Amino acid sequence: MICPACKSLMIVVEHKKIELDYCPECQGVWFDTGELDLLLEYLDIENRDQFVSSILSSPEAKTPEKKRRCPICTRRMKKVIAGEEPSILIDACRRADGLWFDGGKVGKMIERLPVEPLEKSRSQNRINTFLKEVFQEREQTTPDKK
Repeated sequence: MICPACKSLMIVVEHKKIELDYCPECQGVWFDTGELDLLLEYLDIENRDQFVSSILSSPEAKTPEKKRRCPICTRRMKKVIAGEEPSILIDACRRADGLWFDGGKVGKMIERLPVEPLEKSRSQNRINTFLKEVFQEREQTTPDKK
C-alpha cells in the first residue's frame, strides 16, 4: 500500500487481530474499516462504536492542509476533527474504507478518550504494551538489510 501522505511504501504489521498499515517514512498509520474499533476494544475503551462513528460522520473541517487520497479507493478523503482543543485532524475515506492518522496522532487521540482516572493509567499501559509488541514483531519479521 502507498502512503497517502508521503507516497512511500507502507508496511503491514499485524498483532492481536489488528492490522496496521504503517509508513516508516512519516510514521503515519492507516486503519481499514473496523480496525480502529478492534484497537479500542483491545484497550477496553467503552462507547467505541459511538466514537468511531462520530469520526466517520463528522463534517469536513476547513483546513489549508492538502487533501489526501484514500489508499484503498483512491478518492479524496475528507479532513475531520477528532476531540476537543487541541483538536486532532484525521483523514477519513468518504466511502468508509478507513482512516489515516499522521505520525503520532493515534497516540494523542487515545490519550484523550473519555476514561475514568484509574482506568486512564491502565489504558495508557495497554497502549504502550501494544505498540511495543507491534513494533517488536515488525522488527523480527523484517529481513536484515545488507
